Amino acid sequence: MADAWLVVGLGNPGPRFELTRHNVGQLVLDELAERRSETFRAHKANARVAETRLRPGGPKLVLAKPNTFMNVSGGVVANLAKFYGIDPQRVVIVHDELDIPFDTIKLKAAGGHGGHNGVRDVAKALGSTAFARVRVGIGRPNGRQDPADWVLDPFGPTERRSLPLLLSDAADAVEQLVGEGLLAAQQKHHAPRV
Repeated sequence: MADAWLVVGLGNPGPRFELTRHNVGQLVLDELAERRSETFRAHKANARVAETRLRPGGPKLVLAKPNTFMNVSGGVVANLAKFYGIDPQRVVIVHDELDIPFDTIKLKAAGGHGGHNGVRDVAKALGSTAFARVRVGIGRPNGRQDPADWVLDPFGPTERRSLPLLLSDAADAVEQLVGEGLLAAQQKHHAPRV
């Protein structure tokens, strides 16, 4: 589909992980679907999918949440891209990012995985690094906590108060990336908040 975009929120399946830092990508997808009064349905590619439009008459959006664990979600992304006929350049991966402070969003097109195993698996399965990323900052843990444990913990009380705004901003970033292009989205979302 020439006008379609595949937007994938990375995360882990099941209630245990639902509101953890690692699942912030899927929480952003929930926000995008809710804005359009869409619900996710089971897809044979082992994902939950909502098909919608950016706006009436605008590009088609395939919103997807893999049912697999994050580090092995690449196969699902590749199968969905093939099923819908979407090139890697029109794939957007929304994921958590340790190296960005909480409450911060960064966008990039193409490039390396930056040590993120979910992004690494997507690149390997797609055979391309040409997909865009909306990186949602979760920050690093204070003290000696292992980052692997930190990402699997639920958001703390202070973070939970800011989370709705962060998810809304990240959803805005996805919409702007698809609708206006990467540069416009970066100029808005990389600027300091006022």
